[in-house]
Order: sequence, then structure tokens, then C-alpha cells
Amino acid sequence: MAIFFETIRIVLPVFVVIALGFLLRRMGLFDDTFTRQTNRLVYLVFLPILLFYKISQADFVTEFNGPLVVGSSLAIVCLFAISYAYGHLRKYSPASLGSFSQGSFRGNLAFVGLAICLNAYGESGLTRASILMGFLVPVLNLFAIIALIWPQRNKNSDGPKQNWLHQIMLNPLIIASFTGITWSYLSLPVPIILKSSLGIVAGLTLPLALLAIGGSFSLQRLKGDLKSAGIATLFKLLGMPLVAGLLLIAFGVQGVDLGIGILLAGTPTATATYIMAHQMKADGELAGSIVMLSTLASAVSYTLLLLLLRHNGL
Repeated sequence: MAIFFETIRIVLPVFVVIALGFLLRRMGLFDDTFTRQTNRLVYLVFLPILLFYKISQADFVTEFNGPLVVGSSLAIVCLFAISYAYGHLRKYSPASLGSFSQGSFRGNLAFVGLAICLNAYGESGLTRASILMGFLVPVLNLFAIIALIWPQRNKNSDGPKQNWLHQIMLNPLIIASFTGITWSYLSLPVPIILKSSLGIVAGLTLPLALLAIGGSFSLQRLKGDLKSAGIATLFKLLGMPLVAGLLLIAFGVQGVDLGIGILLAGTPTATATYIMAHQMKADGELAGSIVMLSTLASAVSYTLLLLLLRHNGL
């Protein structure tokens, strides 16, 4: 019973803040413009600052875990291959296949994953999760682009490919993460005033991110092929952490790092999948349904994952 209440203590606050964002939106204190601007501000400014701040202050030699990075990256590749093969066998249309596959492996590491890791393992867990995320974001973005472009390769020109590859190189999360990694590896100092300022800004990031998720939540996006959306949700919330857990154990990852790897693997589908699906002429309706359904279901799946982790001393 103690493990159950500990699990609820970790999961519930995250989804209470998301629910608060939804409630504020329904009360008229949020609108579409505010939600879009908040999402943009968190993505472009606050989250990069958080990642740089946490990673740059870490002892990189101590906190970095190579097998964790490799195992987690391979889990992404595996779920991409499994979901793509499933969709191909089911003869999904090219547009639907891309959205289905992307939604099956691309998780909301930044907004939900970091918050869960912070609640589960404290500041040390947040730092380790931030370092891992810095390496996973490029992998996720690359395979998301492949998932969307490859089914429609006979119709697409080189323009969209170049555009999204360019965006990977200029992704603010990737730039902030690797700047922080370099800073930490070289043991460069951060002036005390700047450090204090970064700490204040970093503290705003996760609450704003969760409020923005709630403000963006819309049951109206739950439409279209809900069966496919449900299968993609199962792949993302259950299949991904299962594959990640097996790979990480095989790679010898243990303790908190194993828990962080599984929790990040179990994040709901990222909102960015809906945006990318629209911009790359995939099935935006299916992508939106996967995002909404996986976000709703993740409250339950995270409870189950954390119960399993706590039961095994993680």
C-alpha cells in the first residue's frame, strides 16, 4: 500500500497541473493565442535554459551513462521499425502510415518526461534525464522525419527533407543540450549571478509546460480512426517502455538510470507529431487523436510503470 501511495504522489501532481491548464482554458483565462505563445516560449526559451542549466552544472563524467543512451536510442529504432512494419502490413495509406509510426515512438520527453523524472527521483533524476534527453532528441527527430517522408517518398520533393534536416540542426533543445554537455565536460564555471538567474528561469519551465499541455488539450481531436490511434497509444505507452527496459537491462543499466530510461520511454506522444504531420502532408487527424489519447491514458500507464519500478526497488 505504501508503494501505491508513493506512486500516486509522483504521478498525480503532474496531471493535476495539466488539468489546471485545461480548467483555466475552459474558464476563459487561457485562449488559443496564449497557449500557442506559451508553448513557443517554453520550447524556444525556457526549456533550452533549463537543459543548459541542469546539464552544465552536472559532473558529466559521473552523470553520463553511455549504455543508457545507446539502449534508449535503440528502443526508438525498434519501435519505429515495429510500428512501421505493422502499419505497412495493415495497408495504411502513406499519410496514415507516417502519422501512425511517428505517434508510436516519439514521446513528450521535454514537457512530461522531465516532470515525471523530477517527481520520481528529485533534482539528480532531472539532471540525468536532461542529459539523456539531449542525446535522444536528435534520434527522435530523425526517425520522425523518416516515418513521415518515407511512405510518401514518391510524391515528395527534396525540399521538405532539406527543410526538416535543417530544423534538426537548429533545434534549440539539441543546441542547448550539447552546449550544456560541452560546458559540463570542460568543467567551465558559471558566474554566480548568471547561475542564480538561470535557476529562477529554469524553475518556471516545467509548470508552464504542463499548463500549456492542459490548455492545448481538446477532446475534439479524438476523431477519425480511433482504433489505429489506440494501437499507436499501446505501442507508445506499453511497448516502448517494455522494449527500452529489456534493452537497458541487457546493456547492464541499473538503479535510477534504468528507472529514468523506462520513464522517458513511457511518455505520451509529443504534441509536435501533430504539427509535423500537418506540415508534411501526413494524416493530421490521426496524429491529433494519438496525442490526445496517449496523454489521457498516460496517467494510468505511468501509475503502472511506477508501481512496477518501486516494487523492484527503483
